[in-house]
Amino acid sequence: MTNRILIINGPNLNLLGEREQSQYGSVTFDQLKEKCLKKSKELNINLDFVQSNIEGEIVTIIQDARKKYDGLIINAAGFTHTSVSIRDALDVFKKPTIELHISNIYKREEFRHKSMISSVVNGIICGLGTDGYILAINAMQELLKNGNR
Repeated sequence: MTNRILIINGPNLNLLGEREQSQYGSVTFDQLKEKCLKKSKELNINLDFVQSNIEGEIVTIIQDARKKYDGLIINAAGFTHTSVSIRDALDVFKKPTIELHISNIYKREEFRHKSMISSVVNGIICGLGTDGYILAINAMQELLKNGNR
């Protein structure tokens, strides 16, 4: 059986490659998406890759994901530090979930050190650039293979 996973990207991640390259690198959003789709194909995973700048849209995507996906990877971007609504939607998801950040949020401004979503996910990957996405896909594959532990 092929697993289905969803990668959700939050605000401003559509501008990857254009903004703050010292923090986020030069890989564009489309290049990152292609890299993730290629990796998921190698692992025989069905992957969907979405992005939204709108908090409520992300909540709806997470709610709808409960019926469609076996696991979820989320880079909530700025909403990581502010959104109780996204946190609550993730809590209801009840399947393997990985929090992901391109930059190391703990080496940045103090307000970025607090994640609203960390307490409801299986694991966190941060500070490894866009390669963190590939690591998250690999980690999700292992979580699913090991019975969602």
